[in-house]
Formats: sequence, structure tokens, C-alpha cells
Amino acid sequence: MSAAMAGAVDLSALKSRAEAAARAADQPTANGNGASGEAGASIVDVTEATFQAEVVEKSMQVPVVVDLWATWCGPCKQLSPVLEKLAQESGGSWVLAKIDVDANPRIAQLFQVQSVPMVIAIAGGQPVDAFAGVQPEPQLRQWIDSLLDALRDKLPGIRAAEEGAADAPVEEEPEDPRFTAAEDALERGDYAAAEAAYQQILAAEPDNEQAKAALAQVRFVARAEQADPGAVARADAAPDDVEAQIAASDAQVATGEVEAAFDRLVRTVKRTSGDERDKARKHLLEMFELFPEGDERVLKARRALASALF
Repeated sequence: MSAAMAGAVDLSALKSRAEAAARAADQPTANGNGASGEAGASIVDVTEATFQAEVVEKSMQVPVVVDLWATWCGPCKQLSPVLEKLAQESGGSWVLAKIDVDANPRIAQLFQVQSVPMVIAIAGGQPVDAFAGVQPEPQLRQWIDSLLDALRDKLPGIRAAEEGAADAPVEEEPEDPRFTAAEDALERGDYAAAEAAYQQILAAEPDNEQAKAALAQVRFVARAEQADPGAVARADAAPDDVEAQIAASDAQVATGEVEAAFDRLVRTVKRTSGDERDKARKHLLEMFELFPEGDERVLKARRALASALF
């Protein structure tokens, strides 16, 4: 769903009432000080009765992200917890308004809901952007960041919340004992124990990106310690020996010759086939995991690998 579709929803009457309420709130109080209400909770359950106050009026200060969901909706159960997590981390710079469309049919009708989940951003009393369906967390973060960037100078509550969050003491997250055990094993040089610890985490949480990256690092460190300085010369002398090319690529990465290692494996993929080609390809993909997302060397090698495969 596009921002254009969100713009088709008319909240102008509600917006007028919200603006009037905001003007009244800005009037000096009896003691001569301006009223300054707190942003309130970052996550609210909204009904038809509270929609005006919790969504429209609140959106005059900070963006309100409306999560339209239903109890029977499977994708909603995937999306809502991620939105709640991001809202809790926001420090009040935006508010998540959760609306059960079955319990609040007039709101669903207002937003012309045809399927759920649907997410609509409200700012200044009007819809400004929207999407339908489940989105992965990185894309949700990017969407919210873009929303805040676009509205920071228009809604006073965003900057106030961000400045308040910057002044607040940072609470350190408790260490995960599973990762601590793996890291202790790695420090002892017990790579087998560290690998087993990370594999145990992934058995319970297959999508744990931290454990995936750590496992790739452990496996490489274990190989790198056994790397033979003569591996590169032997591989150059035997270009069709896949195992020799893999050993040489490990040695090159260990000495910082990352691009040369990637190029070696890409060339191996080009001139091999079947199981040997797949072995070289998988090893190269594992090597990519050693580097941060967006590393230019990895991006270049990925393009070269795609060309070699197709």
C-alpha cells in the first residue's frame, strides 16, 4: 500500500478537533506556565471511543503508527511483536496504536481495510504513509527512520523525545549466558566447544544472526590457525585441485588478501562443475559471512560469483 492510498483517507474533521485541543493545551495555565503533557505510553490499544485522543490528537505531537490487525490473522502475529519491540525502543519519538479491526469495524471502514495486517502512519492528524503485509525488521526500522527524518521539523514531540532519550542513562542488556559460554571457549582456544555452543543456540533459534556470524568466525579462526604458508604456491601449481584452492583462500584471508581469496574461489567456480563447483561456491559464501553487511569486497565478489554461475 502506498502513501497515495493512505492519503485517500479523510481525517480532516478529526484533525480540526485535534488542532483545537492542541491550541487549548498550549494556552498558559493559571500559574503562567505553558502546559506540557508527557508523550505517554509508546504502545496503546485503541478503540473507536479512544481513536480521536490516542491517534489523531497524539499525532499532532509525534507520528502515530497504526497497526490494524485481527486475532485470526497469522501474519499479524509475526508483524505486531516486531512493531512493539521498535516502539519500546523509540523513547516516545513515535507511538504504536494497535487496533483490532473486528472489534472496531468503523475504524476499519475509515481506513478502507481490505486485508490485514495493514500499517498506516498518521502525522499532524492525517495519514502520511502506509504499507500492507509483513515486513522484516530491517525494512521496518528503515521505514520508521525515514518517517521520523521527514517529520522531525514538523512535529515538536519527536525532537523532544529524542533529546530526552539521549539524556537518559543507558541500561546495559544482561549478557546471554549461552554466548558467554561460547566466548569463554573461544578465549581458551577450544574452537570445538565454541562451535558446539553456537550450534546449540542456532538449533533453538535458527534465525539468530549473531550466532550465525559468530559460528562462521569460529570456524574460520580454527582453519586459519592451521593454515600452511605454502598453501598459495601449491594451489597456484594445481589450479584444478579444489581442496588446494580452498586452503589457499583461507591462507589469503588470514593474511589480509581478501580480494585475492575471493577471486581465487570465483575462478575455481568458473572452471569446475558438479560437487566440486558446489564445494567452492559454499566455501566462498561462508567467507562472505566473516565480513560486515555492505562490505564492498563482498558485494564485488557476489556479483562475480553470480556471473560465474550463470
